[in-house]
Amino acid sequence: MAIVVNMPRLSDTMEEGVVAKWLINIGDNIEEGDILAEIETDKATMEFESFNEGTLLHIGVQEGGTAPVDTLLAIIGDKGEDISELLKEKSKPATEPVKEDNKKEATPAEGKATKVVAETVTEAVATTSGGRIFASPLAKKIAKDKGINLSNIKGSGENSRITKKDVENYTPATQETTSQAPVIAFVPAGEEHIEEVKNSQMRKAIAKSLGNSKFSAPHYYLTIEVDMDTAMASRKTINAIPDTKVSFNDLVVKACAMALKKHPQVNTSWNENTTRYNSHVHIGVAVAVEDGLLVPVLKFTDQMSLTQIGENVRELAGKARNKKITPDEMQGSTFTISNLGMFGIQEFTSIINQPNSAILSVGAIAEKPVVKDGQIVIGNTMKVTLACDHRTVDGASGAQFLQTLRTFLENPVTMLA
Repeated sequence: MAIVVNMPRLSDTMEEGVVAKWLINIGDNIEEGDILAEIETDKATMEFESFNEGTLLHIGVQEGGTAPVDTLLAIIGDKGEDISELLKEKSKPATEPVKEDNKKEATPAEGKATKVVAETVTEAVATTSGGRIFASPLAKKIAKDKGINLSNIKGSGENSRITKKDVENYTPATQETTSQAPVIAFVPAGEEHIEEVKNSQMRKAIAKSLGNSKFSAPHYYLTIEVDMDTAMASRKTINAIPDTKVSFNDLVVKACAMALKKHPQVNTSWNENTTRYNSHVHIGVAVAVEDGLLVPVLKFTDQMSLTQIGENVRELAGKARNKKITPDEMQGSTFTISNLGMFGIQEFTSIINQPNSAILSVGAIAEKPVVKDGQIVIGNTMKVTLACDHRTVDGASGAQFLQTLRTFLENPVTMLA
């Protein structure tokens, strides 16, 4: 008997999903636990596994297509089963991506699913001879990643446009190397060029949540400069222990967790009629990924050692970048840390990750002249900026939190007790 598989709700705020990639084709046999597709949600691209077994009889949303939660995604049943009546019963089909020719519907090949990629913008690219060829943005991106010169590819699309499939199927000649310069759009002097790229579900969710936070929570910012000389020496000693690796970010996370226990006002959430005080400390650590930003959460961070923090941050960051992180691993934060120090940024401000009341922006450690005991010497300092929601955290409360944070960072031994 045929089973309807609907678009799953893979996050608490997900309203619709995009099929990033089908991992099976129509006619394939499916076992329970097999991965059916990669679904792009508002938070991440996640693998969606089957809870049923049988044969894939129908695909309701092509690659690149969008569908609301709980609408038809696929149908699984017995091989050769007639599902025509079932398809008639289903509601209006989900929104499909723009097809390659922007006009015609793709025709499924016998026994295979049609795989259509949303390539909504055609981009002109110059050849070395001065002629012009056409390539979709996705084809251009793949060619750039692979170091392929698009002028060497014959396009199969309308007006000889180069598509994703053309690039993936291209075999370079022996004289061609992968060190060629990236292909860029040719724009004659004096002409304007605008390229529009469809926003991902994650990018739209980031825009919505950060916009809501910035315009609803009255932000203010407090910055301090921390002496990191002792922290640097302590980290070197800790990392000299075999099989031990602690980063400066791990020290910051640990210091924040301990400071939050001493300053519960910062570990709160605004709920209009009440202020929620969290006795637990769940710290979110912002991680940059290809499509935007994810915030994995370290549950009960204050109960972790430095090495445990380091191991958990590396594991969760790896999952986030490899699209393996689960919704539960990104929920429940009570405080957030954003660190751009590794990019050389010395000072910046962040937008609060609601429902948190504060977020800490961590800059790079800078070597500079400092005054110690009345003498100018070379020291290492780091600037951190606390963004606070003034509805829950007053200036004095934020300042006291930063004083405690400074004490822990400048005296790391106090965090080992």
